[in-house]
Amino acid sequence: MATFGTLSDRLTETFRNLRTKGKLTPADVDGTVREIRRALLDADVALVVVKEFTAKVRERALSDEVNKALNPAQQVVQIVNEELIHILGGRQRRLQFAKTAPTVIMLAGLQGSGKTTFAGKLAKLLESDGHTPMLVAADLQRPNAVNQLQVVAERAGAAIYAPEPGNGVGDPVKVAREGVEAARRQQYDTVIIDTAGRLGVDAELMKQAADIRRAVNPDEVLFVIDAMIGQDAVNTAKAFQDGVDFTGVVLSKLDGDARGGAALSVASITGRPIIYASTGEGLDDLEPFHPDRMASRILDLGDILTLIEQAQQAFDEAEALKVAEKLASETFTLEDFLDQMQQFKKMGSMKKMLSMLPGTGQMKQQIENFDEREIDRTEAIIRSMTPYERRNPKILNGSRRLRIARGCGMTVTDVNQLVQRFDQAAKMMKTVARGGVPNIPGMGPVGGKPGASSKRGKQQKAKGSRSGNPAKRAAENAGVGAEAPAAQGSGFGLGGKPGAQPSEADLAAVQKLLGGR
Repeated sequence: MATFGTLSDRLTETFRNLRTKGKLTPADVDGTVREIRRALLDADVALVVVKEFTAKVRERALSDEVNKALNPAQQVVQIVNEELIHILGGRQRRLQFAKTAPTVIMLAGLQGSGKTTFAGKLAKLLESDGHTPMLVAADLQRPNAVNQLQVVAERAGAAIYAPEPGNGVGDPVKVAREGVEAARRQQYDTVIIDTAGRLGVDAELMKQAADIRRAVNPDEVLFVIDAMIGQDAVNTAKAFQDGVDFTGVVLSKLDGDARGGAALSVASITGRPIIYASTGEGLDDLEPFHPDRMASRILDLGDILTLIEQAQQAFDEAEALKVAEKLASETFTLEDFLDQMQQFKKMGSMKKMLSMLPGTGQMKQQIENFDEREIDRTEAIIRSMTPYERRNPKILNGSRRLRIARGCGMTVTDVNQLVQRFDQAAKMMKTVARGGVPNIPGMGPVGGKPGASSKRGKQQKAKGSRSGNPAKRAAENAGVGAEAPAAQGSGFGLGGKPGAQPSEADLAAVQKLLGGR
């Protein structure tokens, strides 16, 4: 995530230097712990948390679990990962729902922390899980707060209880109490109460929040905190804990570019779990908070589980089966390609998805330069084709491609590149659908048994090599020898050199992602 980008870079660089050492001495450990301490302090993590964290890391790094490890550097990374998970809360905590509806959820926090927007996000998330939420507008002080919540509720498709106009008019305690009763009468199973915030912590705010809590007896009190607030996050969290005693924390604005490390301190200092993380401005940009996954992102170890969950939500299983059948029968067309792209767009930002892959912290510049509109341009080219052309891309001659380019405002070169990429992608997916191993441009065969994915590999294997060098002959028979045609560029659009082959480590990483051993 953008908020922890600097911290992630510093820690990754520290571990990269550590991996060059075969055996760790106490001086190496002390130097690593010193760099970790500096990285955490620079990221605004609270001093108390930093001291406790680095003390535990140093103690464990000097213990027998590292000294006896086959790879001490990796063991230290594992220790840091485990301790990060600990200060982030240890394990995921879900919302606690009442045994008898409605479940009452009260929101608290400073003004501008994102409570009202989070209320809409939470309502939409609960609706997707089969709940029936109602929003209650109990923020009657901030100008137009009621109107804002009404707009958010409409966008989220949720019901709202807003009997008072706000702007200083009305009793928020009475509105909160009557809102819960209205939800019970109308059989809504969840009530989300949006309360007032202030520019700073004051006695009036705390008294009003405490009065609302006593009046409605909420099942959850969620403290919404801005991840960009800096060191004041700890003082604010303590003040709210003493005044309202919240049950969980919500981190908002995690997509910002601030250091954000103070957010790492909240769970450790207050002892209250982080339940949700808000990662964008859209109502869909809300994630359940997983301490282990967040720690992996910070250490540039990726977050494959979240990526898989998003894919499962975005892709239709029945459609996926149809596509698999078409790939196996070689009837995959540009229409199917367009449908898959539209489902892919439902997963959200491509940059965000790429950042969840392990090791992409070293490719931040390439990811940042990725043009999200490229998918829209591809969609425009395909939509400029006739249905017959989409189903039969082979008929696209020069005149048809010129017409398509004019129809979508692109060039003939753009159309040619799309058709070429589609052909390459279709061949790769057909190979995978048949149980073979694809040849990725710029990388050759990936995973499995080299040379087993195509007729070319079989022919090379049957023909054999005449080289007198046993190593070269074995490589050529596997389809990756010196006589294999040089691949042009990178299959991932990252500007690979013509004919460049990946290292053994690269192939091992790709094979691991594909399920190999």
